[in-house]
Amino acid sequence: MTDDPTCPLCGRPIPPGAPQSLHHLIPKLKGGKGGPTVLMHQICHNEIHATLTEAELARSFSTPEALRAHPRLAKFAAWVAKRPPAFHSRSPGPRRKR
Repeated sequence: MTDDPTCPLCGRPIPPGAPQSLHHLIPKLKGGKGGPTVLMHQICHNEIHATLTEAELARSFSTPEALRAHPRLAKFAAWVAKRPPAFHSRSPGPRRKR
């Protein structure tokens, strides 16, 4: 069993040295500065911001459960969960204009 933290989006462990970052559950620009954060894989964090606007994150997707329930993020999480814990690749840009 590993003691590494677990990514709240994909459920994989986050080993030391893996690309990772802190995600503000409420975006800093929307009043979340100093608010709750979660550690996640960089690739998962990139996908969240490629999928949702800051306003959408603040309004409807401010919990890990809500993020996992989003159709595109759920599909991404299922795909990336099959990859090794330290897997990283470039994330596509936003699929729509902001």
